[in-house]
This record gives sequence, structure tokens and C-alpha cells, in this order.
Amino acid sequence: MELPGERLIEERKNKLKEWIREEGNPYWEKFVPDHSTQQIREKYESLKAGEEIGLEVSLAGRIIARRGHGKASFIDVRDGLGRIQAYARKDILGERYSLFQKLDLGDIIGVRGRVFKTRTGELTINISDFTLLAKSLRHLPEKWHGLQDIELRYRKRYLDLLFNPEVKRSFLIRGAIIRCIRNFLDERGYLEVETPMMQPVPGGATARPFRTHHYALDKDFYLRIAPELYLKKLVVGGLEKVYELNRNFRNEGMDRFHNPEFTMLEIYSAYSDYKKMMNLSEELICETVRRVNGALKINYQGNEIDLSPPWRRMTFKAALKEIGGIKLDYENEKKLKKIASEAGLSVEDLSKSQILEHLLDKKVVPKLIQPTFILDYPEETSPLAKRKKDEPSLIERFEIFIGGGEIGNAYSELNDPIEQRERLMRAKADEGSLDEDFLEALEYGMPPTGGLGIGIDRLVMLLTNSSSIRDVILFPQMKPK
Repeated sequence: MELPGERLIEERKNKLKEWIREEGNPYWEKFVPDHSTQQIREKYESLKAGEEIGLEVSLAGRIIARRGHGKASFIDVRDGLGRIQAYARKDILGERYSLFQKLDLGDIIGVRGRVFKTRTGELTINISDFTLLAKSLRHLPEKWHGLQDIELRYRKRYLDLLFNPEVKRSFLIRGAIIRCIRNFLDERGYLEVETPMMQPVPGGATARPFRTHHYALDKDFYLRIAPELYLKKLVVGGLEKVYELNRNFRNEGMDRFHNPEFTMLEIYSAYSDYKKMMNLSEELICETVRRVNGALKINYQGNEIDLSPPWRRMTFKAALKEIGGIKLDYENEKKLKKIASEAGLSVEDLSKSQILEHLLDKKVVPKLIQPTFILDYPEETSPLAKRKKDEPSLIERFEIFIGGGEIGNAYSELNDPIEQRERLMRAKADEGSLDEDFLEALEYGMPPTGGLGIGIDRLVMLLTNSSSIRDVILFPQMKPK
């Protein structure tokens, strides 16, 4: 019968005290395994039933199951790469067999012994010696099928990872995606850089920042909402191809696509523009998917998505008209608000640019399942993007949409320092909130530049068929219990 939590913890503490009296403190033990479960399986899976190797192996891991009583018992040991059975016998372990029987589920142990196959074909370690390395004071479920309470899974990710192979697989895929991206960019001459997380002026995106205080300087700083302005300063300084893979922080709402702390890839390339960045983003994502997934077709939330290039390209205006059924007059703000209201948007506190992007999000984006570039946005939607030479009411900007969600954003960077100041002042309506150091850097001259941002968390969602961003962030932000 399972004991209530507090009683069980007290019982296991007593077992730990008993172990310390008889064997010494397990937390001081040093044990270096010479094999992993994976290595044992690779080397000895070909053994025949009843066959045993002559050499001993050593392995460390957590006890996740146990069976048997009397003079022999079995345990399952899990390390970072898998699970293997171990077999303990009183005639081999002698008096220490009684200590072995006092081990609990969740205890971390080191074992030594010869590998053999049981009559049923189960690869097993015949234990000749063992040591306790860490005592589990809390009970682990014996039959684990993943936490049923999804919120508890996020709060106790360590348990979710420990017993749910699919969760662990998602984060192995995440690591592979990031390695592929770095290799892709490094091979093409891009330099990985790091820019400040703590900034005196928040910039590079439109979002509410987190504020903090630096006591030595007696000055407020902001966790960055984007690294964009710092990366452009590096382009001014002659680092013509740079990228950063790091965290952004936005003090806004949480939903299945948004977490206050998230990972972004930003890339800047001198003597480039948004069309070249379109090609680069298509090539980068396809190469990453091919290497991680093995093919360019993926299944996401019941939809088969084919990432084979070339991807569909549509202008912002054409997308609203052809997919959303909305024909816009950008200049007539009264008519724009009427159309947005009829589409179900609350427009009272929204700017013109916000209304335009909300219309796209509501009427178009959910239908963009196959990879699509939406380009040539209205000028109001980004003060940092260069205008189109032949249509100055539009900007050279695109966004990437796959699986009904946004994956990336890019534009030809505005490098005219006079126009940049004017547009930032219009957007912020407060000269004191401008990043003067960035504007001064532009006055020294920035070459024509293409910039690209890709949401890493959302890309991982696609390749792991995850419906929520919380499934691909190890420790997502949670509301207080």
C-alpha cells in the first residue's frame, strides 16, 4: 500500500540514515560508468538466450521498476539514453543483498556486472557490486504514462522528461534544429555574435518591455524585446554578415503561440535586401527540415505540409483580397475601421498599422497552411523597413507563414538616418524614447542591408507537431498556482 507523501518521505529519510550508518554517505560517492545502456545494447544485443560475456561492465542510472523477492530480484535502470534490466542474487551479493532490497524506485545507483541474455531474450546485467549515488526521497509512479494534468507537466518538467520519451524527443529535435541553423550560417560566412540583454532603451520591435533597475548606476534598464538595433550597429562597424540566436523578452500575454521569454534567430547581411533574405530563409528552413526530419514533408496538427521550394509568394493586399475576402483602401482610416469592426475586431484602441496586421492575422493567417511569403506591407506596419521605390506607401517587408502561424519576419533595412529618425518619432510620438546611439550609428553610414528574424520556438513546434509553445520550451512561464 502506498504511503501518504509526508510519511513516505520520512520513511525514505530513515532508510538514508541507515544506509549512511552501514555504507557511508552516498552523496560523497564517486562512480564513473564505462558503458551507457545504448552502448551495452549495441555491443551485446547479438548474444543468444542464456549466453553471458566474460568481462564486467559498469553502468549508472535511476531505478524505475523492480520485480521479485526472496533470494533474487530484478530492477530496471534508466540512464540518459535508455533502459536496461539488472539482476541481483543473494548468493553473489552476500550480506549486501539485504541493502539492495531496501533500494527504492527513483534511487540513482551504480552497478557492475556481466551482461547476459535471459531465456526470454532480455538483455540483463548480472550484478556483482552496486552503490547508492543519490536517494530519491519522493515516490515515482510505477506505471507512468505521462502526467495527465498538462499544467503539472510544465511545472514539473523534470518528471515529464524522465518518464515521457516523446517529450524528451522534442527537446532532442530542438537541439538538432539549433545545431543545423548554426552550421548553415557558419558555412556561409556569417559570424555569430552576442548583444546586450539589458538595454537602456527598448527598441527593434513594438512590444511592452520588462523593466529592471541597476543599483550601481541607479538607472532603469529593459530586458530586450529584440536585438535588431545592436546588430545593425555591428553592420555599420563592418561586420557585414552577423547572426544571433538568443532570448527576447516581451511583457505581454501568454497563449499557445506566445511566451514572455522566447528564442529568436536574427540575421543581417550587408549589400542585401528582402528578396535575397527571402531566398536565404527558404533555403535555411528547408535545409534544417531536411537534415532533422529526413524529408521536406511534415505532418502538423493533421495537415500534411510540403516545404519543397519554391514557396508561394503573395502581396499583403492580394492576400487580404484573395484569401481574406477584404478589399482595402489604406488611406481611408474610417473605412478601414468599419471593415475591421465588421470582421469582429475591436478597433477602439488600435492604430492603423495594428488594424491592418490584426485583419491579416484573423482573416488570412489561419488559412496559410502551406509555406507562404506575404510581402510588401503598408508603410505604417514597420518604421525600420525601407520603402518600395516605386510604391512609397509600401515597405520591402515579408513574413513567413507555415501551418497557420507566423514563423519569420524580414525586410530591407531602412538605412537613411534622416528618414529613420522621422519615422521613429512618428511611431513613438516621444523623442525621449528614441535610441539616439542607434540613430547616430546610422549617420556614419550603413550599407544596404537585409534583415531576417525566425522564431525558433515556432519552428520547433512545426517539426515536433506541437500545438503549444509550452511543449517546446523546457520551463515555460506559468501563472501562479
